[in-house]
Amino acid sequence: MDGLLLDTEKIYTEVTQEIVGEYGKVFDLSLKQSIIGRPSSDAAKIIVDSLDLPITAQDYLDSRKETLIKKFKNTQPMPGAKEMTSHFFSHGIPQAIATSSSSPIYDAKYTKHKKWFSQFDKIVRGDDPELKLGKPAPDIFLLAAKRIGIEPEECLVFEDAPAGSEAAIAAGMSVVVVPHSEMGHKLFKNPSQILASLKDFDPQFWGLPKFPE
Repeated sequence: MDGLLLDTEKIYTEVTQEIVGEYGKVFDLSLKQSIIGRPSSDAAKIIVDSLDLPITAQDYLDSRKETLIKKFKNTQPMPGAKEMTSHFFSHGIPQAIATSSSSPIYDAKYTKHKKWFSQFDKIVRGDDPELKLGKPAPDIFLLAAKRIGIEPEECLVFEDAPAGSEAAIAAGMSVVVVPHSEMGHKLFKNPSQILASLKDFDPQFWGLPKFPE
């Protein structure tokens, strides 16, 4: 969802820098690349440990929660995301969202997009009680596939993060990567396809109904 369907990554970056900046630290690209797509608890621990912050991972999460929720209520779709998923929906193709976001954070992002997100058959969040391990483990994608009744090898995953791409491949699924402009392609190991934008996706390449003219 983040950085793939919704333009949220810049919000995460801004808020994270505000927090670490209070301790004279910098949230740089290399650190961002190591956490993007991971569960918030894992990402928080990496940030706190890597920057040697004098707070706990939970302190970090608590300090950003209210600000994130406020900012996420006005998130915008990524280019091509709404058009692509609506096209799939119109053809009866099952779709699921598998997001590392916890329910409160997800709900904030969902606020402005209720009609759009109603097109998805299932939505698996990072705090789902059946979820054991977050990305890059394959669990969240396997759980999403199970809930829409599709075998993993029949699933096509769209991802923007290295951890998510790794999780999809570990789940035995095909994965189309649409990396953030700051993400080097070498960070993604063996994706099925890499695109600059969802607007470049060709459904016919995957045996799916073509977009309307």
